[in-house]
Amino acid sequence: MVYSFLKNRVHYQSPTDQLVRQILERGEGALSNTGALLIRTGEFTGRSPDDKFIVRDAETEDTVYWNRFNNAMQTACFLALEKDLLAYLELKGEIWMRDVFACADEKYRLPIRIISELPASSHFAANMFISPQPGELSGMKPEWQVIHAPGFKANPLRHGTRKGNFTAVSFSDKKILIGGTGYTGEIKKGVFTILNYLLPLHHGVLPMHCSANVGKWGDTALFFGLSGTGKTTLSSDPARELIGDDEHGWDEAGVFNFEGGCYAKIIELSEEREPEIYSAVRTGALVENAVFLPGTNGIDFKSREITENTRVSYPLNYISNARIPSVTGIPQNIFFLTCDAYGVLPPISKLTPEQAMFYYINGYTAKVAGTEVGVMEPQITFSSCFGAPFLPLHPDFYAGMFRTKIEESGASVWMINTGWTGGPYGTGHRISLAYTRAMLSAALGGELEEVVFICHPLFGLWVPQLCPGVPAELLNPRDTWEDALAYDRSAVSLLAQFAGNYERNRSPSAQTAGTSL
Repeated sequence: MVYSFLKNRVHYQSPTDQLVRQILERGEGALSNTGALLIRTGEFTGRSPDDKFIVRDAETEDTVYWNRFNNAMQTACFLALEKDLLAYLELKGEIWMRDVFACADEKYRLPIRIISELPASSHFAANMFISPQPGELSGMKPEWQVIHAPGFKANPLRHGTRKGNFTAVSFSDKKILIGGTGYTGEIKKGVFTILNYLLPLHHGVLPMHCSANVGKWGDTALFFGLSGTGKTTLSSDPARELIGDDEHGWDEAGVFNFEGGCYAKIIELSEEREPEIYSAVRTGALVENAVFLPGTNGIDFKSREITENTRVSYPLNYISNARIPSVTGIPQNIFFLTCDAYGVLPPISKLTPEQAMFYYINGYTAKVAGTEVGVMEPQITFSSCFGAPFLPLHPDFYAGMFRTKIEESGASVWMINTGWTGGPYGTGHRISLAYTRAMLSAALGGELEEVVFICHPLFGLWVPQLCPGVPAELLNPRDTWEDALAYDRSAVSLLAQFAGNYERNRSPSAQTAGTSL
C-alpha cells in the first residue's frame, strides 16, 4: 500500500534549499555561519533501542531473535497504530514525502518512500539515503514505506508499546512506523534493521555495522566499532577513498554502502583532528542538538548543553575523497576498534579466525565517567556483532556468515585499542590518535608483516613488537603499568567478562552442538 494523503498538501521530493527555507519559516531551525542548519530533536536526542517492535507473525515467528531490542508486537496492535498515526497526519494539513534508495549496489537496491510530519525529517532523508536520478523517479515503485511523526504518541494499552515513543516494523506489510520522537537517527536505524533481515536471508549478503575505505591499490579496509571508538574518525583518511562511515554489505564481489550520506558525531569536532568532517558542516548539512557560541551563530562543538550526542548529517559527496557509487572489492584488512577504559588490551594486535569470532560476538567497548549520568567509573559495554540493537536475527547467524567471509577472503583481522594505556581511566592516559593512525597505516601498508609478534599470555592476541612511528614500550600494555600485578588482576577480570558474555550470546543449538564460534 502506498498512502495517498488526499486531504494533505504534500511536499514531494523537495530540494534541500526549499526544505531549509520551510524549516526556518516554521521556526524549527537556525542557520550557522557555515550555512549548515541547526535543529533540535526535542525530548529524545538519541535512539531508544528498548522501544523498537517487530510484528510477530508467520513471516517472523521463527526467524527473528526475540529479545529486548526485538520486542514482539501483535498484528492487530500494528494495524491500530498505523490507523491512528494516519489519522493524526491527515489533521496536519501538510506532509513531506521523499522517495529514496538504500544500497549502493544496484543488485540489492531497495526503493523506499519516507513520509514525515516535519520538513527536517525529509532533509535528513535527502542527506542520508541515495537520491534517485531525475529519470528514475517516474518509474520508481517504493517497496517499503517509513512514516515518521514526532508529534504522535502511542497509547501503550491500545498499541502494545512500552511508552508513547516507538519504532514498529512489519516485514509482512513492508512498513516502518516511527512516532513520539524527533530523533532522525531512528529513520536511519529503522532502515538498517530491515536490511539486516532482508539481505542475509534473501540474498546471502552479510550486513555490517562498520565504516569502510579503500586505498590507491584497491585494498579495502573495514572498521567495526561502537560509539566513541573512532570508527568515523579513523576511516576518514585523506590517503584513502571513503566508501561509507556506518553501514555496509559484503557479498561475493565485495563491499557496498547501504547509505548515501554520513551521520557523524560532532562533539569536540575540530578542523585539526577531523578536517574532512569539519569541512562537511556547511550549506546542506543538518546539525542536531548543538548550540551556538554565545552572541554568535558559530557552532559550539564543545558544548554538551543539550546532549553529548550532537550529530551532523551530510551527503557522501561532501567528503572530498568519497567513492561514488560507494562500492569496492573484497576486504584485505578488518579492524575491530575498542575504547578499553581498563587499559589492558594492546594498542594493536592480530587475531586468528577463532579470536575474530570471539571478539566479533562480544563487540566490546567501555563507557567512561562523565559520558552518561551516573557513570562514575568505567563500565563494560557489549554489543553483539558491533550492532546488537539493529540485528533481527540471532548473533550466531551473522557470526557464521562473518567467519565464512574472512576464511574465504583471507582478510587479516586486527584489534585496535583506542582507549587507555599505563593504567585504567583516571590513572593511565588515552592512547594518542597520532599513534593509532601510525598503527593503522603500518597494518594497511604491510609494514608489520616482517616484524616479530608475541602471544599475549592472557588474551592470546598476537602483539607486534615493533611498529613504525610508535614507541616500542607502548605495544605491550603490561609494561606500561607501574604495578604489573594490578594489570594482571584487571586483565583477568575483563577476560572473564568476555567469556561470560560470549556464552550468553550463543544460540542454544550452537552450544548444544559445541560449535566453535
